[in-house]
Amino acid sequence: MDGGSESWAWSRERLNENLSGISAELKSANADLYFLQEVDYDSTRTYHVDEREFLYAAQPGYASVYAVNYDSPFLFYPLHQPHGRSRAGLMTLTKLAVSSAERRSLPVEAGVTKLVDLDRCYSVGRVPAEGGRELCLYNLHLSAYSSDGSIADEQLRMLLSDMQAEVERGNYVIGGGDFNKDLLPGGSAAYFGVSAEGYTWAQPLPEGIWDGTNLSLVAPLDETDPVPSCRNADGPYTDRQLRLTVDGFLVSPNVEILDASVLDYGFACSDHNPVSLSFRLLPTE
Repeated sequence: MDGGSESWAWSRERLNENLSGISAELKSANADLYFLQEVDYDSTRTYHVDEREFLYAAQPGYASVYAVNYDSPFLFYPLHQPHGRSRAGLMTLTKLAVSSAERRSLPVEAGVTKLVDLDRCYSVGRVPAEGGRELCLYNLHLSAYSSDGSIADEQLRMLLSDMQAEVERGNYVIGGGDFNKDLLPGGSAAYFGVSAEGYTWAQPLPEGIWDGTNLSLVAPLDETDPVPSCRNADGPYTDRQLRLTVDGFLVSPNVEILDASVLDYGFACSDHNPVSLSFRLLPTE
């Protein structure tokens, strides 16, 4: 889908090696909360390995929320190695006590494009907080493969409207994931040297997208040592590929940000580097 020549993991052994690497880093981080995207089960491209069980088993003591956002019976593309059956979703792991969770469908394009962009959604997990409030945890992965990128704008507006409603109820709101938009001010090319022109999934956020909300975007960036969160997967990794930051967070005004960063793993186990957020919930008045 990104211009490369393969659509499956190289082998089941290589897949398990990558999953082991991801699991080890999750365990090492010992975070209170993880937002994971593109977690497969029963998919041709990942040899029908249930990645949910693999990742959940690596994090004993964590609550788990899973929402399917890609479910394709069989995709006959590319012809030499069909993508086949695909089932993937959003997985939230947390030490916090989740009282309820919900999957909310996002709009997707009609026509042929729908075949590669099925069932987009975000998940909302609710954690009781002091004063009768709730901490609302949004796990998101907006569309990449669209005709002009506008469907991702529509999805983001729906997400922001939902989040803003929770803010107005006095709740804490934290969202995290893959926006499939260039999140850095001025554009990632200024930091990583490769233009995203022609890539519909790598365009800047539309002007005015925040109008009517008081949510804050947290786009991790160390200007003295910038690290991208994503690379184009058109071949083995080099620093000449398109690199940018599309992964980040959305928070409500009652969430204090202590630190945000991209962890430089050199894309060892994925075409994304993980992003990290340290935060504090501000006391209620």
